[in-house]
Amino acid sequence: MTLPLAATVLTVAWLFSVPVANAQTQSPAPAEQTPKDIPDQKLDAAATALEQVASVKEDYQRRIKAADPSDRNRIAEEGHNAMVKAVTDRGLSVNEYTSILDLAENDPDVREKLLQRIHPPPEQ
Repeated sequence: MTLPLAATVLTVAWLFSVPVANAQTQSPAPAEQTPKDIPDQKLDAAATALEQVASVKEDYQRRIKAADPSDRNRIAEEGHNAMVKAVTDRGLSVNEYTSILDLAENDPDVREKLLQRIHPPPEQ
């Protein structure tokens, strides 16, 4: 089973809904990409980052839900930073990552290539 693209979009939306404390993590937006412009290494990195971002998001959503209301903003900011790190640790900027996800949302070929690279969660 693969991670639904809708969950991906929600993850990206949540990533950018948390205030950015460290603005230098964002680089200028790249020029408009086409599906043929995305190297396999970038798709591999985006798929790996997507899995990590989804995992971090799930973890921090649980933490926020269980936290004292006065701690929720701090925890949300930590979660945001952890998701940014999950992307940048894969050699992508946040803008590159979101550009690839935007392309995947709008282009079935890119979406299929990305989904093929996502590993299903281990069965329990």
